[in-house]
Amino acid sequence: MYPGGRAELEAATQEETALAGVLESGAYDPEMFTPADHAALASSWSWFHCVAGPALEHGPGGMIDDDLAYVSPWGFAPEQIQQPVLLLHGEDDRIVPVAHAEWLRRIPQAELRCVPGGHLSVMIHAAEALDWLYGHLSAQYARN
Repeated sequence: MYPGGRAELEAATQEETALAGVLESGAYDPEMFTPADHAALASSWSWFHCVAGPALEHGPGGMIDDDLAYVSPWGFAPEQIQQPVLLLHGEDDRIVPVAHAEWLRRIPQAELRCVPGGHLSVMIHAAEALDWLYGHLSAQYARN
């Protein structure tokens, strides 16, 4: 995990005010992304800047919600999830380390697919994820 992400999560365990301070004082750190992530953002995923930029224009509220959710009780245990779940994760993700996806494998029907690259590399594999979902939905409807 890149240092800025670690600082965010540590602040999130303290209080929302501390987290907001870390997010507001922190500048964009290009080290959060791998070279593969930067390449994707410069080419086929360049449109993503048009989504992420406006999402941050009114402050870090969404990021605060995400970080607090990471360190707070979810209201259920992953082991309670009964539906098939595909965990698609970049092997070198610096924002959410692959250890988190490995932890989520406690979901009874979880399938973990680690792909080369970082945080954004999973988007390159979106079609494969949709194929997985379609296969599971087709099988479910065939049983009914």
